[in-house]
Amino acid sequence: MLLTDIVHPDLLRALGRSGHGTKILLADGNYPHSTGAPAAAERIHLNLTPGLLTVTQVLEPLVRTVPIEAAEIMLTAEDTEAPVIADYRALLPQAEFVGHERFAFYDAARTPDVAVVVATADQRQYANLLLTVGVRTA
Repeated sequence: MLLTDIVHPDLLRALGRSGHGTKILLADGNYPHSTGAPAAAERIHLNLTPGLLTVTQVLEPLVRTVPIEAAEIMLTAEDTEAPVIADYRALLPQAEFVGHERFAFYDAARTPDVAVVVATADQRQYANLLLTVGVRTA
């Protein structure tokens, strides 16, 4: 029996393969999950029904399982942070945040260092989050 909050076997396997510098995309329900990341990235589908699960719901146990050193976000059309980003900042107080306009975020999410894509059913706009795995210190 595992002692981690995450018990989804495919997600655990994908996280276990991720090392320092690997990127994990937590994508909202509007994100092009099939084409918006490298073909080699492992896709974990947690989009059961609209609104379940959200990026925040996936991020909460993820931060207790994987060290996160940086977070990239998609900025709104007005070049501002969407309200959901406040939740991410609260859960990732140690992480450096970088904002990208929409198409620049898509480009960042398609780089070869993106190894895991978690498809959520988050209905909030601009809820996408690109995480960089940090170093385990203990």
